[in-house]
Amino acid sequence: MTTAPAEADERVAHVGLARRLLIRPELGAVVGLVAVFTFFASQSPVFRSPAGIANWLDPAATLGIMAVAVALLMIGGEFDLSAGVLTGTSGLILVTLATRFGFDVWSAMLVGLIVALAVGFANGMIVTRTKLPSFIVTLGTFLMLQGVNLGVTKAITGTVQVSGLRRAEGYDGAAAIFAGTIHIGGTSFRVAILWWILVTAVATWVLMRTRPGNWIFAVGGNEQAARAVGVPAARTKIALFMTTAFAAWLVGSILALRYTSVQANIGIGQEFIYIIAAVIGGCLLTGGYGSAIGAAFGAVIFGMADKGIVFLGWDADWFTFFLGAMLLLATLANRLVRRYAEEVKH
Repeated sequence: MTTAPAEADERVAHVGLARRLLIRPELGAVVGLVAVFTFFASQSPVFRSPAGIANWLDPAATLGIMAVAVALLMIGGEFDLSAGVLTGTSGLILVTLATRFGFDVWSAMLVGLIVALAVGFANGMIVTRTKLPSFIVTLGTFLMLQGVNLGVTKAITGTVQVSGLRRAEGYDGAAAIFAGTIHIGGTSFRVAILWWILVTAVATWVLMRTRPGNWIFAVGGNEQAARAVGVPAARTKIALFMTTAFAAWLVGSILALRYTSVQANIGIGQEFIYIIAAVIGGCLLTGGYGSAIGAAFGAVIFGMADKGIVFLGWDADWFTFFLGAMLLLATLANRLVRRYAEEVKH
């Protein structure tokens, strides 16, 4: 007596390499990166030169640090509209304490870090305790920080700028670590690029190789179901808001040490660019899906477009058009990739 062969369990069904690549959330960002690089490189020899690459990797680095942190938060199902202005708050604390109150640079940076983490903790606590949308909570934080940045800076300096950080004790050491340059093949690259790579690597490892990474995807996909299986949803979201705050402190400190001065309105409006970079990198606005590496690729695309437009001699206003076009295209691409991924699973 012969028996029919057992049907293969779909949970262990083999998925080919091509399919695995096609369902990766960062696929759209990779395609966009190649397309944007090919276009600008074909039009401008400066763009594809080592000096040109260093030029567009610089803005990509500081944007990428924030975009990766924001991507983690978006995968967890939340937004942070205060991320941009918090970079300014962190920089202002550093420069103000070091130039007006006698702090050395390292102590001033530590105070800035404590304040930034406190803001992130407060955002997370309010969101998780009140169940208010993070959009509303962090919009309120954004407005409060904007007012504090301008009001306190004017009260202390009489202007909207704090400067003179270069004369503060400990500046040289801090600047070398956070705002220095490295030389590769005769070309100078900003140290911020290394910080960006480090942040991206750590975020990717957390997402793909650790239990907290599973928690992030779970709370973003279905918070109630995640709670039902024991995921500490509130703690996970608070940690994500604090991660975004840490990234804002890091970027704010890098920029303050680089320019040795800070404008009170710095960072305002950047939060939307962080979100757009994360979306280009594969994050869904609904949460539960995305990639840290994809957000880093999204930042590279913005860096290339920002400098590429200048290299070609175009009006810089076209960059804003580029942002909108990339956001729409990325959202459509993410929707198609997500739909295909669900079909492959089933």
